[in-house]
Parts: sequence; structure tokens; C-alpha cells
Amino acid sequence: MIIPVILSGGAGTRLWPLSRELYPKQFLPLVAERSLLQETALRLRGLPQAQAPLVVCNEEHRFLVAEQLRQVDAGGGHILLEPAARNTAPAVALAALHAQRQGNGDALLLVLPSDHVIADPAALQQAVLAGEPSARDGALVTFGVVPTRAETGYGYIHVGDPLTPGGPAKQVRAFVEKPDATRAAGYLASGEYLWNGGMFLFTAGAYLTELERHAPAILAACRAACDDLQADLDFVRVAREPFLTAPTDSVDYAVMEHTDRAVVVPLDAGWSDVGSWDALLDVQAADAGGNVIRGDVLAEDVSGSLIHSESRLVAALGVRDHVIVETADAVLVADRARAQDVKRLVERLKAQRRDESMVHRQVLRPWGSYEGLVRSERFQVKRIVVRPGASLSLQMHHHRAEHWVVVKGTARVTCADQVRMLSEDQSTYIPIGSVHRLENPGRIDLEIIEVQSGSYLGEDDIVRLEDHYGRSGA
Repeated sequence: MIIPVILSGGAGTRLWPLSRELYPKQFLPLVAERSLLQETALRLRGLPQAQAPLVVCNEEHRFLVAEQLRQVDAGGGHILLEPAARNTAPAVALAALHAQRQGNGDALLLVLPSDHVIADPAALQQAVLAGEPSARDGALVTFGVVPTRAETGYGYIHVGDPLTPGGPAKQVRAFVEKPDATRAAGYLASGEYLWNGGMFLFTAGAYLTELERHAPAILAACRAACDDLQADLDFVRVAREPFLTAPTDSVDYAVMEHTDRAVVVPLDAGWSDVGSWDALLDVQAADAGGNVIRGDVLAEDVSGSLIHSESRLVAALGVRDHVIVETADAVLVADRARAQDVKRLVERLKAQRRDESMVHRQVLRPWGSYEGLVRSERFQVKRIVVRPGASLSLQMHHHRAEHWVVVKGTARVTCADQVRMLSEDQSTYIPIGSVHRLENPGRIDLEIIEVQSGSYLGEDDIVRLEDHYGRSGA
């Protein structure tokens, strides 16, 4: 049995403004019609003995994960919720412990990031099958990407001799940090180095044994967190406080660089971690000028550039090697050579407490979505869409009142002790402090225009008293 473990905790800050904290790059269709998460799940179809994927994700992303897997019929597995980001070593520990508790301690865990591109899924499956015998013998198998250039942005694996004459699995001499340009060129010329792609194959027991040897504090925290697993709808929650004591570390640093059981299988499958706008340009088909253009774009005398438009016309004239990305609420213009530094802009946005680092103008919720239309100091206007049969939480606000106007469908509105039905062109008022709920009892989407007014309009001014989606508190 092979259990794919998909790690979906990344933030993708270098792909801002498309990728944001509450809607990061793994949920975006960056290189195909499907999202990177969906592509990750689908590329495993046909792999012998592969089960439904086990996804480890941030608690705030749980409904996105569930919905995207449902859309491509890739659900059926468990979704483990991390109370907070602690890097990959604790995330994989949760998956391994959960597998043991499900009676699958001898199963192979195929650990894959959710936000990578692999152009040749068949080659990945062949590499997994090549590494399977070593993993079943207790080795910790990693898949080293065959390098195509002297890359300074990736770590490397120094490859040793084959485990068996002519066999695909090889010894690992060392894991090497990101090199400078000179050393990267030497690595490429030697033919002895592979890129470290962060993909692994091992049994749950083998990983936990090595984790206990080399990072016991991580294992202790994760074991304590798994002592109180709670089912929540389609999700599995671990205990928050014990998990927060886990040191933050990656599988590479915590285990792979120290273990004597590491084995590497070369992988030549058109891999990219899509870690920056420059990397995204490299994995997409370019026009005659070396440009990758998506959306409503007018380009004249432009070369070597990525231009992406989501909501309006973007016109570019006479630029070279640029990244231009337009969304409804933000525009990025950057030199391709500085693409890795976009995360510095995100850090400044966070320091200024600006919403653009966290969410898009349209925000998805388990019941539908909302979109900000107008915002001022003491009022804002939103368009809210509620799916048929769905409802918002029973809630109240300390600092704002709300006016609702129905523009499509039928609304059931609870306000204090009154329940009333509203149809198109009808409206209602929700005073400050009133307990209220919005529901869609109809068969089509409910759309309303909401006007908020008050001294504070932040999304954290919500006290949930009852919720169908497992959300609670303020």
C-alpha cells in the first residue's frame, strides 16, 4: 500500500499578488486549467497500490482543500489540520502517526509538496516504483531532480554509488546547501549532483524511528498532539497546544541530513517548484519574443517578460525582462532578476497590516464568497454570494451595523428573535450587536449587496455563536 501524503501548508509569498496567505499558490491554476494541488493529486492516478491522498494543511485552508479535491474526484482520504505552520518535519510526523493509528504503519508514505509542477507524471510514477524496494527495506528514499542548469536557488544532493550494480537507487553522500554560481556550475559539470526536490518515500515506522533519533522534540510534540485526535466534518484535528511546542524544521534538516538510511532515486520529469515569477516563466510556453502573456494584455516591443492580467487591460511598451502582474486590488511590476525578492514586499505589507498580503478582493468561504466593492474609513460595500442550501454562521458584531439588499435569489434572514424571507429588491437592517444569520433556502445562488457602517470594519469583528462548518469564537 502507498499512501500519498500531500503537504499543503506553503504560503507562496514570492508569487504575490496572485498568491496570498489565505489563498496561496497551491490553489491557483498557474500552468494549467487545474490548480497545482489538483494536479498533484491527479498525477498519482494509475500508480499501483496508491490509496486516496492524505493531505496535511493549514486549518484556514481546509475548505479550499476539500472543495478542490472534490472537483477532480480526488477526495476520499483524510485531511489533517495543522494548528500552526511548523515546516515539513512535524507535518510528515503527523501523517506518519495518523497512518499508524489507522493500522497502516507498514504502508509506504509518498510525501509530495502540493505546489510543484511535474510535466511528466509517468516519469514520477516510474521513479516511485524504482524506489519502492529500498523504502520497503527501511530506507528513507528521496527523489533527486536531474538538473538542467547551474541553479543557485536550490539545494543539491551529492550522489554516491548505486545500491545494486546498474540499479536506479543510489547512496547519498551529502545534502548540500544552495551554492553560489561557481559551485553550481561545478556541480552541473560533474554529473554527481541532483536538485533536492523535497519529495520522499518511506514507511511511517522508518520515518518516526529516524525522527526520534535525530529530532526527538518534534516527535514528542506530535505524539502528544495526536493523543487527542478529533474528527471535525471531513477533517481530523490534532491538539493545538502540544503541537505548538514542536520545533519548526524541515524533513531535510531534521532527518535526511543526519540519517544513515538515506537513498536517492534520480527524477527526470520536467520538475519545477514554481518558487518565483521567474520560475513560472520558465515552465510555460513563450511567444516569439520570449514572453508569457495571460489575460487582456496589449504588448508592443516587449521581450523576455511575464505579463498577467486578471481584471482589466494591461498595456506594455518597450520593456525587457519584466514581471507585470495585475489583480483586482494590486499590481506588481518587477525586474525578472529581482523576482525572488517579491517576498520582501509582502513582508512590508504585513508590517503595515494591509489586507492585500492576506486575501484577494474576492474571498472564498465554505458557504460561498464575498467581494469587496468600495471601502472608506467608516463604511464599506460588499457583494455576497451564498450557495443553495448554505448559510453563514449565527453571529454578531460589536462595532458595525449592516444593510442587506437582495439582488438575486431568496434570503432567509434571522435578526434577534425575528426570521423573515426576502426576495429580489427587498432589504433589511442589522443593528450593531444584534445576533443574526443569513441563509439561502433556494435552488439558485443568493446574491446580496451588503453595506457595512461603523467605527471598525475588520473581518475579525465577528463573534460566531453557531456554525455549520466547525468555526467558532471571534
